[in-house]
Amino acid sequence: MKPRRTMLFVILGLPLIVLITIGGLVVASWRRPELGVVDGRLRPCPDSPNCVCSLASDDEHRIDPLPANNGTLERLRQVLNEMPGVQIIEEDENYLRAECSSSLLRFVDDMEFLYDSEAGVIQVRSASRVGHSDLGANRKRVEVIRQRLAKEPSA
Repeated sequence: MKPRRTMLFVILGLPLIVLITIGGLVVASWRRPELGVVDGRLRPCPDSPNCVCSLASDDEHRIDPLPANNGTLERLRQVLNEMPGVQIIEEDENYLRAECSSSLLRFVDDMEFLYDSEAGVIQVRSASRVGHSDLGANRKRVEVIRQRLAKEPSA
């Protein structure tokens, strides 16, 4: 290949490949994975490190459940509604599911919360729809929610 053609490929071809790849990831993130409650429990995390769940037994995926106080699901709803990019998608008296869209590429992560009356906690699961690693984003998001729940509600 002549140097001029090589340069043209680098200038035009590589950015096009990158854009197509990113576009494919964005479209893939729009597809909702299987979520919800199965046999009274949130679904387990996949083997990839882009998920945390309070019901996980391994340290990589395990995160503490959220404390359940009176009105906690209502307070949780308030906290989620105040977070940018978060939209509550489904809820009933014991279960809440929200989607969190990243600001730049609009990747979607799924968050699920299940009130566990036996344990007196809210079980939580947060997972990325695409990619292998999320660089700890789901764990950080759950900890932000935990901190906001601990604060007094805004008027």
